[in-house]
Amino acid sequence: MPEIAAAGIVKRYGGLVANDGVTLSAERGEIHGVMGENGAGKTTLMNILFGMQAPDAGEIRLRGAAVRFRSQIDAMAAGLGMVHQSFKLFGSLTAWENIVYGAEPRRGPFVDRRAARARVAGLAARHRLAVDPDARVGDLSVGVRQRIEILKALHRDARILILDEPTAVLTPPERDALFEVLKSLAAEGRTVLLVTHKLHEATAITDRVTILRDGRTVATLRTADTGAAEIVRAMTGRSVNLEVRKRPRAPGVPLLRAIDVTIASPSGRPAVDRVSLTVRGGEIVGIAGVAGNGQSELVEALVGLRKPDHGRVELCGRDVTDADVPARRAAGLAYIPEDRAAVGSAPSASAADNLAMGFHRAPPLARGLFVDPAAFAAWALALIRRYAIRIANERVAVGTLSGGNLQKIVVARELAHEAPALIAEQPTRGLDVGATETIHERLVAERDSGRAVLLVSAELGEILALSDRVLVMFEGRILADLPQERADEQSVGLLMAGRGTEPG
Repeated sequence: MPEIAAAGIVKRYGGLVANDGVTLSAERGEIHGVMGENGAGKTTLMNILFGMQAPDAGEIRLRGAAVRFRSQIDAMAAGLGMVHQSFKLFGSLTAWENIVYGAEPRRGPFVDRRAARARVAGLAARHRLAVDPDARVGDLSVGVRQRIEILKALHRDARILILDEPTAVLTPPERDALFEVLKSLAAEGRTVLLVTHKLHEATAITDRVTILRDGRTVATLRTADTGAAEIVRAMTGRSVNLEVRKRPRAPGVPLLRAIDVTIASPSGRPAVDRVSLTVRGGEIVGIAGVAGNGQSELVEALVGLRKPDHGRVELCGRDVTDADVPARRAAGLAYIPEDRAAVGSAPSASAADNLAMGFHRAPPLARGLFVDPAAFAAWALALIRRYAIRIANERVAVGTLSGGNLQKIVVARELAHEAPALIAEQPTRGLDVGATETIHERLVAERDSGRAVLLVSAELGEILALSDRVLVMFEGRILADLPQERADEQSVGLLMAGRGTEPG
């Protein structure tokens, strides 16, 4: 008897059918993958299973009994836990308060703060997910917040654990440690539903994988009997090139430079400690590092969101240390931020407005002092087609889109204007294999056209595949500057953890 099953699940949003008769069945003690392209209906299905949304038709069964969750509280009471792709955290509370919220250890009528902090610290150490229990969540990077989401689910000791892209910000050793945790949970008889876009994760850890396409279940495959190519064909209906192809680099003049940049953290310890780097035209330079080691602060200094305490930033040969964000964009900088919702887009604005954002005062989107609505619409429709963004029309608010389609909006806007220098921070986070292939091709095309690309990614495989040089950051410093041919997962992974040395 399945531990959890979904039968004939239907969910509509107006004229859009997100789930169209979806079926899924996972056994006790199974790690079950859920895969599909962006907009295929995976997150909608997981939200229904976890009681966050009600299906329009179909039913959910737990151990053979039909259930109807009115909320996620009902789901948690029934033994489900979920690590969300979009964070469900309180920014004003500390890490430990978020992790134990709703399941606090108590001493009489009061929360036992000491026991709660000890529990969080123990979980973090056991699962190698470094988190400061007393840090305020609103001050933390995207990567650290996702670790908190993982710990929050583990704290509740759920019998059925749903994880939506949980490894996006983990190093290979941390990913492997998490996989060991998931395997041990499955061995204890718990059921794990793992939503992932990463083929190597699906083939490495899942027992079976259910694949959705256009809101329907198209296949359930036993992983041991299935290859990556078969999974991709089921997801996309076509073959996808999984290798990044690029010609030998031909670096030109420096287009983006950081010189002795230092940024203090609230604790007084430098978040960025005298970092210098150069990105030349015609090359992709990747920054590898565990989230929280200064990458975000460095990028903020480069794009103008933060003024460094020391050092300077140069763009296309000009000192832009004191320039604001619009001035740097005008000087030739494009930026794909890691937080696509809070920084990269205006969720309540339309796709057309978001795709024009930052460039709306210049031709072809403006005529003199006035924006051109017809040009906005034509521009948006062209980019929507080019990047296969799943959206009803260009007037739809981007906040209603899936995370992957919102990411495509941000990437499409930033690449469309052919700026001399591009900073791409987590450019494929949450994207399916087909969309990732497209973005990788675009980044290589930017490099081949003579532009400078600085790539920051928590996905080490992406860094190694795309970068001509790899910089490794640890505790605010660059520990190594490796040409692609000398960078491999083992040596870079150890450097990311502060345990390696630069290979000779």
